[in-house]
Amino acid sequence: MWDHLGTPVREPGRFGVVDPAAFLADLEAKPATLLALLDNLPSWPEVGRGPIVLTGMGSSWFAADVAARRFRRHGIAAVAELASVEATFPPSPDLTVIGITASGKSAETIALLAAHCGVSRTIALTNETSASLPTEHIVMMNAGVETGGVACRTYLHSLVALLALEQRLAGVELRLGERVRRSAAAIAYLLDRRDGWMPPIVESMEGTEGLWLLAPAERLGSALQGALMVREGPRRAADGCETGDWNHVDVYLTKTLDYRALLFTGSRFDADALKWMKDRRSHVVTVGAEPDGVAVTVRYPGDDDPIVTLLTEVLVAELLAAHWWLESLA
Repeated sequence: MWDHLGTPVREPGRFGVVDPAAFLADLEAKPATLLALLDNLPSWPEVGRGPIVLTGMGSSWFAADVAARRFRRHGIAAVAELASVEATFPPSPDLTVIGITASGKSAETIALLAAHCGVSRTIALTNETSASLPTEHIVMMNAGVETGGVACRTYLHSLVALLALEQRLAGVELRLGERVRRSAAAIAYLLDRRDGWMPPIVESMEGTEGLWLLAPAERLGSALQGALMVREGPRRAADGCETGDWNHVDVYLTKTLDYRALLFTGSRFDADALKWMKDRRSHVVTVGAEPDGVAVTVRYPGDDDPIVTLLTEVLVAELLAAHWWLESLA
């Protein structure tokens, strides 16, 4: 955003002022805040055996969607609902509603919690210590202050908090402490080496019509969050899609657009999507495994571990967004 003299100025955002330099600093603080989280992992209250609704808006819903899918694989009845939904399960003593709102101010999430509070079991996951929410219990995500005004670390810490809940509810050992440490190390690895891997990504993804991000269903949040960062920061067109579904709903765009794709690998449908994009001369960057015929790939330690990948890979899209955002103000 520019003033009448052509000088770049910080821009009002949803939760205060958004600032590209501070956004980059928030990303650079990810390893330290993750490690600090290990000393104060979120403490969850008792959750009943009935259905679970995880709800939120934007990044919070992305995290809820990932968590609900993981819960179901353990046989836990869980769904993710956008908090703006007209109605979900009716209030019931057997139901648990978990509302995720980093700021503690999401009107939609507050309204859905309020509709269930007093009947259903209600829990809020937030980053705001002073939040006053219509809920029985508040769980802190402990992400620190995001001075850039963009939900990046809070998305990451929401995932960790929900993994901690999964571990408890499912009675499984996810080795969460070890994997959080490995994720912090992987993020630091990417940050320390960005001068090497970022330039070819910037060159490949610098299109005229937008950026498309693909991820497996189990990590769909990476594609959705990455696309949101590109829209919210540099205000460029971007969209996220699940890799298998991409072959049914987004493949058509590769025929007519200057198609630039960032593919978070790991889906059994990667090869199908890559074949379409190769045949139509799309530009593709992969994050993770190195498929044949892809010119630019980003690797990092632990990218073969699904939880390390879940917590790490979106940084690539976030740093690309930060680069474009700062460049637009230069």
